[in-house]
Amino acid sequence: MSKQHPDEEDVREKVLRSLRSSGQSTEKTEQPKERPTGASSSAGSRRQATSQTTGKKATKATKAKPKPTKAPQKARSQKMPPLSEKKQEEYRRKSSREQESRVVSKIVTIVVVALLIMGTILAFSIYRYVSSGLKPLDANNSEKVAVEIPQGSSNKAIGEILEKDNVIKSGMIFNYYTKFNNLTGFQAGKYNLSPDMTLDEISEALVNGTGGAADVKLTIPEGYDVDQIGDAIEKNLKIKKKDFLALMENDEFFEELHKKYPQLLDSAAEAEGVRYRLEGYLFPATYDYYQGTDLETFVTSMVDKTNSVMSPYYQTITDKGLTVQHVLTLASLVEKEGNNESDRRKIAQVFFNRLAVDMPIQSDISILYALGEHKELVTYKDLEVDSPYNLYTNRGYGPGPFDNPSEQSIKAVLNPQSNDYYYFVADVSTGQVYYAQTLEEHNALVEEHVNNND
Repeated sequence: MSKQHPDEEDVREKVLRSLRSSGQSTEKTEQPKERPTGASSSAGSRRQATSQTTGKKATKATKAKPKPTKAPQKARSQKMPPLSEKKQEEYRRKSSREQESRVVSKIVTIVVVALLIMGTILAFSIYRYVSSGLKPLDANNSEKVAVEIPQGSSNKAIGEILEKDNVIKSGMIFNYYTKFNNLTGFQAGKYNLSPDMTLDEISEALVNGTGGAADVKLTIPEGYDVDQIGDAIEKNLKIKKKDFLALMENDEFFEELHKKYPQLLDSAAEAEGVRYRLEGYLFPATYDYYQGTDLETFVTSMVDKTNSVMSPYYQTITDKGLTVQHVLTLASLVEKEGNNESDRRKIAQVFFNRLAVDMPIQSDISILYALGEHKELVTYKDLEVDSPYNLYTNRGYGPGPFDNPSEQSIKAVLNPQSNDYYYFVADVSTGQVYYAQTLEEHNALVEEHVNNND
C-alpha cells in the first residue's frame, strides 16, 4: 500500500503556501509563479507513480523539487527595513545638499550681479562728481565774490573757504586738484573771485596773490636777516620790532612750527648756539598783510613759503649727506658773497673745498653777523670777535644761517660749479670776483683789486 512520506508532505505544504502568498501580492507576477505549482503537482504525480519504490528514493525525489521556487527569498529581501531607511536617508541628504548648492549658486550670482551694477553706478557717479567739480561753478556768472584767505591756510582749508563762499563746487576736488598738480605757495589775502573761473584760474590768482588788494604788501629782500626783517615789519606793518624779536626767541612758537614742518626744521631744532632758530627760514618774498592778522600767523606764512621752496630739494639734500641747516647756512653766505648765479656756484664750491680739508670758511659775512653790524669793510680786530658765528676762528658750518637766502643761492649750494679754488676776493666797486688756489695768489689779488681802490 502506497503512503506519503511525512517530510514530503511538509515541503509540499510550504511550497503551496509560498505560491499562494506570491499570487496574492500582484497579478502581474502571477504567471511566472505558476511553474512551481505545476512542479508541485508533478511532484505529487511522480510521488504516486513511484510509491512502490523504496522510501529512500521517494524522499530524494520530493526534496529536489522545491529548488526552482526562489520567490520567497525575493519577498524576504524586500522586507529589510534597516537597509531601505538608510538608503532613503542618504538620498534625502544628497538631494538636500544639491538643493542647497543650487540655492547658494543663485544667491552668489545675484550678489555678484548686484555688486557689479552698484560698482558701475558708483564709478559713474564719482566720475560725474569729479568732472563736475573740475568745471566752473556757474560758467554764466561773472559776478565777483569777496573771498579772504587767512595766513597759513592749507590747500584743504582754502578749498573749504572757496566752496563755502560759492566760488567752486567742491573743496575736496580743489584740494586733490592742487595736490595732483603740485600747486603750493598760495598767498593769504583778500580776493575778488567769480563762479565762472576755472580751478586753474583760481589757483593762479592764489599763487600770484592777485585778485584782491591787501592792506599792506610787505617785501622782504633777499639776504635780509632777522634784525632787518624786524625793522621792515615795524616800519610797514606797525608791529613793534621788539615783539617780532621776542617771537623769534620763543621756543614754544618754534616747536609749534617744528611739528607743522618737520622736514624743514628738524636740523634747526638740533642746532646749538644759534641766535634765532628761524634765521634762514623766513623766505624773502612779497607778503600780503591784512589788518587784524596776528604776528604769529604772518610769520607762519613766511616759514610756509620757505617750506614750499625747499620741498623739491629735500631728497637731494639727503642724498648729498647734508642737512637743511647746512644748506641754508652756506646759501646765506653765498647770497652776499656773490651777486650772480655763476659766481654763487663757484663760491659754494670754494666753501665745500675748504670744508673737505678742514679749513675755516673765513667769510666776512660771518664776522658781520657775529658783530651784529652791517658794513662793507671788516677790520683785523673784527676777526677776533668771540662768537660761535665767527668762521675765521671756528671750523665747520657754524651754528646756522646768517640771513635768509634766495632760491638761486640755495640751488647754487646744491649744484656748485666744480673747481679747485680755496680763496676768492670781490672788487666791491665792480662786483667782480677773483679766485685763487693759494694764499700767495689770493694776497696778490687783494692788493690789486681791493687795497689799490682806496
